Amino acid sequence: MKFSFLIFFLLLFNKSFSQEYYCGREIEAERMFQNDFIRLSASDGDSTINLTYYNLDLTLTTSPNYLIGEVGVNAIVETSQTNSFYLSLSDHLTVDSVKTGNINLGFTHSNNRLNITLDRTYNNLENFSVLIYYQGLPVPTGFGSFVFGMNISTPVIWSLSEPFGAMDWFPTKNTPSDKADSSDVWITCQDNFTAVSNGILTNVETNGNGTKTFKWKSRYPIANYLISIAVTNYSEYINYFKYTQTDSMPVTHYIYPQNLNALKPQLDRTINMLEIFSDKFGLYPFINEKYGHAEFGRLAGMEHQTISSMGVFDDNIMAHELAHQWFGDKITCKDWHHIWLNEGFATYSGAIFVEEMFGKVSYDDLISMQMFDAKKAVGSIYVQDVNSISEIFNGNRSYAKGSIVLHMLRGVVGDSVFFQILKSYAEDPQLAYGVAVTGDFQNIAENVSGMNLNYFFQQWIYGESYPFYNIDWGYEQAVSNSYKVSLTLTQSVKPNPSFFTMPAEVEIKTAEGDTVIKIFNNSQQQSYNFIVNGKPSSLTFDPGNKILKDKKGDEIFTFITYRLMQNYPNPFNPSTVIEYIIGKTDDVKLAVYDVLGREISVLVNEKQRAGNYSVEFNAGNLPTGVYLYKLQSGEFFNAKKMLLIR
Repeated sequence: MKFSFLIFFLLLFNKSFSQEYYCGREIEAERMFQNDFIRLSASDGDSTINLTYYNLDLTLTTSPNYLIGEVGVNAIVETSQTNSFYLSLSDHLTVDSVKTGNINLGFTHSNNRLNITLDRTYNNLENFSVLIYYQGLPVPTGFGSFVFGMNISTPVIWSLSEPFGAMDWFPTKNTPSDKADSSDVWITCQDNFTAVSNGILTNVETNGNGTKTFKWKSRYPIANYLISIAVTNYSEYINYFKYTQTDSMPVTHYIYPQNLNALKPQLDRTINMLEIFSDKFGLYPFINEKYGHAEFGRLAGMEHQTISSMGVFDDNIMAHELAHQWFGDKITCKDWHHIWLNEGFATYSGAIFVEEMFGKVSYDDLISMQMFDAKKAVGSIYVQDVNSISEIFNGNRSYAKGSIVLHMLRGVVGDSVFFQILKSYAEDPQLAYGVAVTGDFQNIAENVSGMNLNYFFQQWIYGESYPFYNIDWGYEQAVSNSYKVSLTLTQSVKPNPSFFTMPAEVEIKTAEGDTVIKIFNNSQQQSYNFIVNGKPSSLTFDPGNKILKDKKGDEIFTFITYRLMQNYPNPFNPSTVIEYIIGKTDDVKLAVYDVLGREISVLVNEKQRAGNYSVEFNAGNLPTGVYLYKLQSGEFFNAKKMLLIR
């Protein structure tokens, strides 16, 4: 879903995996840089009808840029009776006529709403069909809802409708709550182009006038914002996901010709991701159609059903968009208040992929980075203002903190139960290929775990902030080599909730060994007593970093002693901030380079103590482009990319 000016942060891989993966603000960060222009009337849908089918028949030209559309919709009456209904359609497009069969229907088109008068009164549960003829040059909104762009000197046409942009290029019921049962997308374009959309390509017709028509069929339910097109002179590359001994599904990649050879090894990793997620969440949801990628003109990613649109190809964004096929496409948030069910789940799925491929240490590293961003979230994960794109797709909140909620839930219920919850949610017959709200996921989590989790969801989804624990502990000798440890937890008072209820672990180290004790903290101030063997040398609250928190009073426990963060803002002009962490006193060099490896600026070159640092880089008169910044301290080395746009 996404953008108007979506830039997805690039990152430079290096020998340390833990530094290669995005923290929350970097995961699909394009969604934070969009045009926030929305017409409030665009975000609703006519509740008197259930829209069941779209047939988009589009003719696209690039000289001039233009769209001519014939869109058929089928619907069922949801009220007792009606003789009219409406769809959302941008005023920048001109409606020529509306028909049912051979009958011309009356209509008005203003304020981005197409009001249609039917040929008669239809009763509850009656079906009707209309065909809308329209044309014009779509004007992109949001994240770039419909764009005529360029790949070097070749035209590229692509869509990205999330959340409200579908109306910019076809008449639609503009809400995620009403999925169509199926869709067809037919695209006529110049005959040296390939046109890509959802589902299966059933036919390619050569029209004899320099054009071809590509006919795509999707027979799974689909939300309107997940219907997509991508058109240019693609090169096609196909892998196969073998999901049984005898069955396989095509994984088809549509890539700009100049990029294909370099991308093939990375594209091949899609199969690993499909295997891992099918094991964790249940079989890939659209197994009778396809999965694949269509390269497009944003440094970003968008989870269009069966065919993610991609401007960046690396493990993290590829895993994120693939995971959306379960969480966002198969099960779609019913409304944008609950967007974390899409974005938080896809972001956390990236951590699952990291854990499966690279191990627990790398998972812990990534979670620590996501927590860094989650702590910057303002307001509740439940989105209060769903008329603001920047509020819906807030990277710190909907992505990073949403992901950390799942990480914390895993800590509460345990690994095996947690993954059973995810699979049960994805496969629930009442939700699969439909829509959901947070309460639906909570019900499944409680049913599978056998726990009352209301406290957990109320404080983490509908509440704000995170706990700050003040830790006071001590010990005294009890009997012989046994010691009584006293622990008092005091949470700083917050507005909503005033304090957080959470199970937690406490690790006590002694000469006799380490002891991990589970506690349940459900008061603003609470005391505990433990008996351990051996004289305690340290106490660590939440040693596994299972809770989003700040704390003081126990040993400092960190997974990462060195870290180089993504600069912010990114893109920037002309200044940006680079943050980093040094684990011990050592010589430190932080420098900026151009893409040819030439040193542009040395920002730090001195001995520094262990700690957190922040440095501002001013690009001065440097031209627009991609630059590298590199951090070296002792044996630690890391580098990242940043984008200067004048």
